[in-house]
Amino acid sequence: MVNLHRSTRPTATRDTLVLLTDPRQLKDVAMDAADRRYLASRLQGEDSFAVSDAQGRLVMVHRVKAGDRQRQLELARRAGSDMADRLNAAKATEAQLIGLANDPALSLSLAEGVALASYTFRKYKSNGAKKHDLEKLHVIDPAVDAEDLEELNILCSATCTARDLVNEPVSFLTAPQLSAELRTLGKACGFQVQVLDKRQIEALGMGGLLAVNKGSIDPPTFNVLEWKPKKPLNKAPVVLIGKGVVYDTGGLSLKPTPHSMDYMKCDMAGAAAVAGAFAAIAQLELPLHVVGLIPATDNRPGGNAFAPGDVIRMHSGATVEVMNSDAEGRMILADALSYAERYKPEVVVTIATLTGAAARAIGTQGSVIMGTAPDNVMAAWETAGAAVHERLARMPFWEEYDSEIDSDIADMKNLGGDLAGQITAGKFLARFTTHPFVHLDIAGTAFLHKREHYRLKGGTGVGVRLFLRYLKNLASR
Repeated sequence: MVNLHRSTRPTATRDTLVLLTDPRQLKDVAMDAADRRYLASRLQGEDSFAVSDAQGRLVMVHRVKAGDRQRQLELARRAGSDMADRLNAAKATEAQLIGLANDPALSLSLAEGVALASYTFRKYKSNGAKKHDLEKLHVIDPAVDAEDLEELNILCSATCTARDLVNEPVSFLTAPQLSAELRTLGKACGFQVQVLDKRQIEALGMGGLLAVNKGSIDPPTFNVLEWKPKKPLNKAPVVLIGKGVVYDTGGLSLKPTPHSMDYMKCDMAGAAAVAGAFAAIAQLELPLHVVGLIPATDNRPGGNAFAPGDVIRMHSGATVEVMNSDAEGRMILADALSYAERYKPEVVVTIATLTGAAARAIGTQGSVIMGTAPDNVMAAWETAGAAVHERLARMPFWEEYDSEIDSDIADMKNLGGDLAGQITAGKFLARFTTHPFVHLDIAGTAFLHKREHYRLKGGTGVGVRLFLRYLKNLASR
């Protein structure tokens, strides 16, 4: 993980990242005159990125152009990603960022791109320790506040924590091990973690979680995370619920292996997002009461696995006819939603790799959002998503979709029709809460098969930055 460190003076021999709005500002960067002229010439036209590699020193420049503000910030992150690639290819362990745009948000965005693009998961690489990584980035910009830079350090670290969890295979990260990781994270960062075991889950009547777990040899867990400062600004808590299916075979409704089951270790990315968010919430000491709920299990086709046709009585008391055991995430989230009723939340949010329909609808460029929360709450989530470029596409939540999950023999069924699967899944979840509800389907964004700038191949940590921006905005209302 790259450490972002505020400095006051640049070093003439250090690899250098420059952010500016006018090529003439290069006069303020110590370098050979010929290199300065070369970089300035490259930035005169349409190009916004230029590189000089002379005398063993990299100088990379990103020119900010006029335009949409959110686009400017995202292009700065992407420029930081490109710069990180070159630094890591050169085996640089230290570099400096010189901000000349008098715009701290842009400098911080470029630094964010560097930090997130420098992430690697090498736990299982035999020669992993031999790789050289960028370790420190000195940020030299009088407009950047030291406190803001430390906040960015915390946020990037939390995102990488979520990535680590998603990238872990189920051979290590079983449901009990996920709970152990949450306890360790809570102790390190300062938030409370309570882990309910199978006996307690049975006592609570969490039929959805228990049903999904029936085919597994590992027990389920139900994890309660809480951050409650002495004088929170919110009278009722925000509840974040993350899907914790540590591996999903589809159960008896078995998935095909190619391009499906082979990466289903990522089916707990919602849980990882909640965990990463709590790490940042606690370290930043946000003045809000926030509760996190993570139901955890794997979904296997073991000897006693739950089967299509089964009827399950849920924690809420409602009955569900199982139509497909691969629609398991909504079963465990439903129990968590009804458990969350005890908190009387201001808003309850589910985040999950829930449906292939969501990914098919909008691809990897954003996540799906829907729910029963008032329009101003939904808009606040969309605003937060745009700010961190974890964009959200709102789906309609018309009442006509409700009948899609009606069952002939139970209160409801766990699968709708062939169309709008992302919406009918959300409609199923909405039946288990009486409070303002937001559902985020991150099936397309949680795990990538090819890199997209600073969103690397594998676990992306999506949701952490989104949660933090939403909560910070909520705290400042």
